[in-house]
Amino acid sequence: MKSVYDELYGRSMRDPAGFWALAAEDIHWDRRWDRVFDDSRPPFYRWFVGARLNTCYNALDAHIDRGRGKQRALIYDSPVTGTVTTYTFDELRDRVARVAGMLQRQGVRTGDRVIIYMPMVPEAVMAMLACARIGAIHSVVFGGFAANELAKRIDDAKPRLIVSASCGIEVNRVIPYKPLLDGAIALSSHKPERCVILQRPQERAPLQKGRDVDWDDAMASAPPAECVPVAATDPLYILYTSGTTGIPKGVVRDNGGHAVALKWSMQNVYGVGTGEVYWAASDIGWVVGHSYIVYAPLLKGCTTILYEGKPVGTPDPGAFWRLISQHGVNALFTAPTAFRAIKKEDPHGVHMTKHDLSRFRTLFLAGERCDPDTLLWAREKLAVPVIDHWWQTETGWPIAANCVGLGMLPVKPGSPTKQVPGYDVRVLSEDNAEMAGGQIGSIAIRLPMPPGCLPTLWNNDAGYETSYLTKHPGFYLTGDAGYRDDDGYLYIMSRVDDIINVAGHRLSTGAMEEVLASHPDIAECAVVGVADDIKGEVPVGFVVTKAGVTRADAEIVRELVEKIRQQIGPVAAFKTALVVKRLPKTRSGKILRGTMKKIADGQEYGVPATIDDPAILGEIGDALSGAGYPKKG
Repeated sequence: MKSVYDELYGRSMRDPAGFWALAAEDIHWDRRWDRVFDDSRPPFYRWFVGARLNTCYNALDAHIDRGRGKQRALIYDSPVTGTVTTYTFDELRDRVARVAGMLQRQGVRTGDRVIIYMPMVPEAVMAMLACARIGAIHSVVFGGFAANELAKRIDDAKPRLIVSASCGIEVNRVIPYKPLLDGAIALSSHKPERCVILQRPQERAPLQKGRDVDWDDAMASAPPAECVPVAATDPLYILYTSGTTGIPKGVVRDNGGHAVALKWSMQNVYGVGTGEVYWAASDIGWVVGHSYIVYAPLLKGCTTILYEGKPVGTPDPGAFWRLISQHGVNALFTAPTAFRAIKKEDPHGVHMTKHDLSRFRTLFLAGERCDPDTLLWAREKLAVPVIDHWWQTETGWPIAANCVGLGMLPVKPGSPTKQVPGYDVRVLSEDNAEMAGGQIGSIAIRLPMPPGCLPTLWNNDAGYETSYLTKHPGFYLTGDAGYRDDDGYLYIMSRVDDIINVAGHRLSTGAMEEVLASHPDIAECAVVGVADDIKGEVPVGFVVTKAGVTRADAEIVRELVEKIRQQIGPVAAFKTALVVKRLPKTRSGKILRGTMKKIADGQEYGVPATIDDPAILGEIGDALSGAGYPKKG
C-alpha cells in the first residue's frame, strides 16, 4: 500500500503543473496565472506566469482579514539585551506598513533594490516585509560582514537605499556597524542615495549629513503604505552566496513560486499548522532566516521567533530549552553545529530537565551534514523525532526531508531521507551516467526545478548556466556528493570537492567524520584531504573533545585511528588526528574545511568574510605545524 508521501511524490513527478496549481490555491492572488509553468525559454523556466500578488499581503494582511489579527506573529527574544517583545499580526502589519511608507518617503519605488545590513532585531524583519509590501527588492547582508564584501554586494545590487543599525551585539562585545558600512560605501563604485540607521542604545553611530537618516526620525512622520501587487515572476529578493571566483553570486527569488512552495512546505514538510509556534534558530542574513524565520511561518499564519543569542553562552547551554518552554515552541529548526555546541557543554543534557518541553514535538536539523551521533544524542535527550533534512541557498526550501506532514518515514541516522515532492534528484557519475545504489556520485536535480528555487542569478543569466547547469546537461548541479541506498534514501556525504582520492580510491570525508563523531569523547570534528607525494591525498582529522574529558589526547587519537581502520578500512590511510579547542566556522555554523586544507597544504588563503573568529585559523595552523604540516619537499 502506497504511503501519502509516495502518492504525492508520484503526482508531483507525473503532473508538476497540476500539483503546484493545486498548492497555489492556498495563496491570495490579485490576478491568477495565464500559465502555471512556462518552459518557452529553457533553461530559464518560470512558474505562475501572468499572475500578480503581494507577498507581504499574504504574510500579514491576509491573516488579519480572516480574523486572526490578535494572534502572536513575531516574538523577539534577545538574551544579549534582556529583551522579549511580542507583536501580533495587527501590530506587525501596522509597523511594516509604516516602514514601507518610510521607504517610499526616501524615494524607494517598485523594482528598486534595498540592502538591509542589520543585526537580529525586529526592524530588520520589518524592513524585509516592507520592501515586499511596495514591490522593492531586498538584499539582506549578514550584519557585521566585512566592508569589502559588503561593497561587492552594493556594486552588484546597486541599491537606492541601505537600511542599517549602529551596532550588533555578541555574547561579550558590541560590534559597531557604521564604520563597516561607511568603509563599504567608500570602496563601492555605486553610491546609495540614502542610508537609514537604527540607533541602538549600546552604541550610537555618527550620521553623515546629506546621506544618513536616523530611523526614528524617518519613521516619525511616515504614513502607512498599501500593498503593491507585482508579477509572480518579479524578484522578491536577492541573496548573495560566495562565488568560486571571489565575486558573490546573487541568487534571485521570485514572488509567486516562492510563496507557493514555502507555504506548502510548512504543513507538508515540517508538519506545522496555522497558529502554532515555529522557531528557526538562524540569522536573517542566511537563507534559513529568509525562508523560515520570516516568510514561510508568516505565510502559514504561524508564530515565528527572532532570537538574538547563541545556543551556549547566553547565558548557558540551556538557552534553547528556556526559549522553547517560555514561548511554547512546537518545532525547532537549527544547524547540527548548534547541537554539537550544546552537547559539548552539557553532554548529559542536564539543562533540558530544567524546562517544560511538553509542547515541543519535532527537531529539524540542516545547514551542514548531521552526523548520526549528534542526531541520536538529541533524540535520546529530547525524546522527540529528530529530522535531518537537506537544501541550499539556491533552492530556498528543502530538497530532501522526512516530510512530517505526509506521514513520517522510518528515520535512518545519517540520511535526510528522500527527495521532497517536486524534486527529481539523481546521483550521477563524471560522464553523467546514473550511479548504482550505494555508489558515491555527484548529486544533481533534473530540470525543471520546482517553484521557489532560483530562476537565475541577478543580472547574470550566463553565470547561472555556467555555475549550475553545464556540469550535468539537463540537471542542476548541487555541488554535493553522496549516494542512494536500496530503499531510496539519500545520503549527503560532503561537497564534491571533499571527496578525496587516496591512492586511486575515492573516499568520503563525511563518512570518516561520522566514525570520529561516534567516539564518546568527541563533541565535533572535521576531516580534510591533504596533499601526499605517495598517495596523492591523505585524510587528516581535527577533533574537539566534550567538556569534562580529561584523558590524554594521544590516547584518544590512537582510538580514533583504530576506529577509522576498523570501520572504513586501511585503504583510508587515516593516521593523523589533531585535538583542537575549536573548529573554524562561518557564522551560520559551516566548518571551513577548504581553508583548513589550504593551511595544511601550505597554500595561500584569504580569511573568509563569513568566518566567525579569524583567530581560530592561527590555532589550526599551529596544530598542523606541530604535526609536521605542511609537508616539505
